Parts: sequence; C-alpha cells; structure tokens
Amino acid sequence: MSDKLTLKRDLSLSHVVTMGLSWMSPMIFFTSFGVLHEGSRGMLLAAYLLAFIAILFTALSYGQMAKAFPVSGSAYTYVTKSMNPFIGFLVGWAILLDYLFSCIIAVLIFGINLHAQFTSIPSFVWILLCTLVVMIINIIGIKTSANVSKIFVIMQILFIAGFCSLLVYRAFQSGITAGWNPLNTQDGVPISTILAGASLVCFSFLGFDSITTMTEETKNPRKTIPRAIIIIVLLAGLMYFVTAFLIQQMYPSFTFNHVDSAGFELMQSIGGPLLASIFTFVIIFSVLSQGMSSMTTVTRLMFVMGKTSLLPRAFASLHPTLRTPVFNIVLMSVISLSAMFISLETAIMFVSFGALTAFLFVNLSVIFHYIIREKQRSPRDMFVRFLCPLLGAGFVFYLITLLDVSSLMLGSGWLVAGLIYYLVKRLKPATMSISKVDEAL
Repeated sequence: MSDKLTLKRDLSLSHVVTMGLSWMSPMIFFTSFGVLHEGSRGMLLAAYLLAFIAILFTALSYGQMAKAFPVSGSAYTYVTKSMNPFIGFLVGWAILLDYLFSCIIAVLIFGINLHAQFTSIPSFVWILLCTLVVMIINIIGIKTSANVSKIFVIMQILFIAGFCSLLVYRAFQSGITAGWNPLNTQDGVPISTILAGASLVCFSFLGFDSITTMTEETKNPRKTIPRAIIIIVLLAGLMYFVTAFLIQQMYPSFTFNHVDSAGFELMQSIGGPLLASIFTFVIIFSVLSQGMSSMTTVTRLMFVMGKTSLLPRAFASLHPTLRTPVFNIVLMSVISLSAMFISLETAIMFVSFGALTAFLFVNLSVIFHYIIREKQRSPRDMFVRFLCPLLGAGFVFYLITLLDVSSLMLGSGWLVAGLIYYLVKRLKPATMSISKVDEAL
C-alpha cells in the first residue's frame, strides 16, 4: 500500500525558503564560531567571501538541475539522470554522509550550549530531549515542521540584527569607525590559510541544497526551488558578512577556552550573562529548527534511494495517514543519539567532505545534461550552463584539496564503505538492475 502513497505537495516559496534557512541555521555562525575561527586563523570575513563565491556558482547549478528534474533526491537524482547511475549512487552516498551528520550536529550543538548554560545537567540529557522533539514533529508532517521553523528562523534573524546593532552602537561609542579594513589584511595571514578556512566555512552555507530533496512536496517546484535557492544563499551571505566584519573589527584579538562553546564565550565577553542567556534561548529554538529541517532532508533522500532499491525497500515506506517516512525518521533519531560520543569538529569534517563532493558533481551534471546530452550551446547556454558550473566545479574541487587529512581519510573511508555496500547489493538476485534506477526516479 505504501508504494501507492505519495508525499503531500504542501510547500510554498516561503515554506521552502524557511526550511532551507532553518536547515542552514543562521545562528550556525556562532555555534561553529570556534572551529571556523581556528580554521581561518581569525580571517572569517575573507573566508566567508571566498566560500560565498564557490557556493553561489554551485547554487546556480542546483537551480539549473532543479528546473531540468523537478523531483526529489537532490544531487543523487541529478547525477544519476545526467551522468550515470553508478556515479549517482556514489554522490548520493556522499551527500547522505553530509545529511546524516547534519542531524547529529544539530542535537550535539543543542547539548553543548544547554550544558554550557546549565552545567549541572549533562549534555546527553539535552541531546535526548532534542532528538525526541525533532522526531515527533517530523512524524506529524512537513508542513507542521515548516510552519514551526518559520517562527524559529525569524527569531534567529532578529537576534543577529540586534547583535550587529549592538556592535555598531559600541563602535560609534568608542569612536573606532574610521580606518576599518574590511578584510583585516594587516595580520599577514597567507591566502592558503584563508582558502583552507573557506573549505570549512562552506559548512555554514549548507542548506540551500537540502530543499531539493523536498521537490515532490513543493508547489510548482520547477520555479519555486531555483528561486528559493538564490534567496537562501543571498540572505545567508549578507548575515554572515556583516556579522563577521563587525566581530573582526571590534574584537580582533578575541580568544576562547573551548572550541565547541566559543560562541557562548563570545556572548559573555561582549554582553555578559544577559546576552549569553538570550543567546542560549535563541540557540535552543534555532537548533530545534535545524534538527527538524535536517531530519526532513535526510529522510527524504533515504526515501528516494529506497524507491530505487539502492537502499532496502523499507526506506521507501510512508505512513498511510500522515504520509511521512516514519521508518526513516525513527532510524535517523536513533542515529542522532551518537552525538553523545562525537566531537563537533569531527562531525563538521564529515559534513564538509560530503557536501563539497556533492557540489562538485552537481556542477558537472549541469554541463553533462545541458551541453553534452541536450546540446544546448547558444552563447547564453555556454555562459550559464558551461562556464559558470565549470568555475563552480573548479573552485569546489580546490576547496576539497584543502580539507585536512583527517577529513579526506574519513570521507574516503565512507565512500569505500558505500562502494562495498553497492557491490554486495548488486550481487543479490532481487536487487533492481542499474539500468532501471533512472526509471524509478
């Protein structure tokens, strides 16, 4: 019966933008502040600008592929249909790594920040609570999740606006507005270090791609998804640039004791216990929002991979009344509890590898689909569908080479595990033929 059920097409443009920003979580700037600050040696603004360039080209590529294939599955679907089902599986496996660990990061950040505020309560208690709430809301339905996320995203934007206003006010009070250097280049940090930081900073932009997994639940997805992608990237870029610029100029020598809780320490340093408490309050809801969106994304990707039998058919099942992938949601909730044993830095490494790998191949898939297969080679096509994705692919590939050895080893190990799984799956007689995967999408 579940095979005849379809996902509900309930999401409007505002819902999709909300889900993307919710997955991205604008407050991720602060919750991952320590890791990203160390990775770029304090040159956050320059790192964000470079990452934005790579992300913008890639966002345009996702928009092009969403127009061509208005179905769920994100990078997995695009690469499968434009290049090759086997390559599509490997890319899907890589993006699955990204989405799996995004759920883990959400509940991990929730536990870290709540424990920092309420030290008498262990992190694992908060992690368990967050996981249960996220699971229940996702089981109820995606529109409920989107409406709740909209409130939480507005809260985050208001907090960031208020925080930046406070820094501007203090700048004028201190009279240090003259002679500001936007990129703070006087520190003499080499460009290679900034680029390495950009490879990690890309993590902060992740989310625009996640909405492509919701295509089958979106109204008029051929237009809505591409528009939402650009809106999400531009809004996020604006918030990150302004915040990074003000912090870098006002507190260039800020230091922290713990990488994972650096954002909380920053709030205490700037605004004392009051600002730290408000920050924690907003973080509670921003992480819940991120967790809900991350859960939606990964469970929909599992649903698509289940439909093609690249994952067991149980992953393609839907609840007969709620029409949500309850099996996937419960399974991911159990996996999310591994946040009790994983460091934030390790989780970000996994996410960065998976996301950048998917970004690389989505850029290439635009060229394969439009230029090679469809032979659309007008001057506009050669610019939009060849040059732009080629630049995006080149930039992303370079960022991959800048990931540290641990990230590359962990990511490569995941791909090897996926390859072994794929080969074992192909040897089973009942497994869907690779030639039929494209038909199932």
